[in-house]
Amino acid sequence: MAKLACDIIDTPATMAAKSHLRNGFPLVIAPSTNNGLSGNAENIGKLLNRNNYYFVPFRQDNPITKPRSIVFDESYIIKTLEYALDREQISPILL
Repeated sequence: MAKLACDIIDTPATMAAKSHLRNGFPLVIAPSTNNGLSGNAENIGKLLNRNNYYFVPFRQDNPITKPRSIVFDESYIIKTLEYALDREQISPILL
């Protein structure tokens, strides 16, 4: 996510994502990271505000043992894909 947020295209994965976006297709991201509420929060915020980036809804993983960790809710994957094709974002942050 950090590379996409900063437009660093130096791996096959980032090149594929940028090519997909360049062709006007939605890019769906399902975040699961140990630093989503610390070091990566800024990058997530940048991508949430960009066109054609859609997030599978995510929540804090475990506030006691992993206070900065986030994990996506797999039950929303299909719904997120359907909404992204209609250019809509489901509320990306779950409580």
